[in-house]
Amino acid sequence: MTTVSAPEKFALVIPTLNEAANLPTLIDRVQTALARIEMDCEILVVDDDSQDGTAEVVDAYARRDPRVRFFVRRGQRGLAGAVIHGWAHTDATLLGVMDADLQHPPETLPDLLATIREGNDIAIASRYATKNSISNWNAIRHVISRFSTWATLPLQRRGIRVKDPLSGFFVVRRECIADVDLQPYGFKILLEILVKGRIRHAAEVPFRFSARNAGKSKADVRVALEYFSLLGKLSRYAIFGPGPQ
Repeated sequence: MTTVSAPEKFALVIPTLNEAANLPTLIDRVQTALARIEMDCEILVVDDDSQDGTAEVVDAYARRDPRVRFFVRRGQRGLAGAVIHGWAHTDATLLGVMDADLQHPPETLPDLLATIREGNDIAIASRYATKNSISNWNAIRHVISRFSTWATLPLQRRGIRVKDPLSGFFVVRRECIADVDLQPYGFKILLEILVKGRIRHAAEVPFRFSARNAGKSKADVRVALEYFSLLGKLSRYAIFGPGPQ
């Protein structure tokens, strides 16, 4: 008997918290980028109960385009949890995520999907694949980012090590993370996927990291503490394998 594979479908999750000012431009650009792709696509905005009119903005798009879907999480916070929530509410075979602040250019999406179609399990929009891709950071932020990335090297598996394991802009095959226990808090879900996921082939796509368009960054001391907690848990995972974390 010949097995017929299900057609590929792409779902992009955009986690939000008070990003109403950025969403019209972002969704317009995402829709234009995805129109270039011959594949069923949908945009899932997962919001952590914003009070800035995010719901009204996204609902207006959803009424015009059924491929735009909106989910609200109440009493919960964190990018990782929002991403997991969105991925759980789609049957897409290819799963993506990007920030809502326009630091990630939607025009890179076709290149990420093309990279997946070339046989890779995960395609990462990388800030470090080429030089001078970040021009709007001060020296201290560059040092912090580089140190945070360096700290992941002992965790990355040989053969699939990447230059930007902390990117928040990537596409992964669902089959590579099906049944993988991903923690629903924190902001560095890509690193956890690289450590725990069934990733055999990873590729990076360079992009130019832009300045935040509007609103405030969500980075704070709590985010930093969650990151170091994640490093500790993944270190134990790398040594002892799956089990109670």
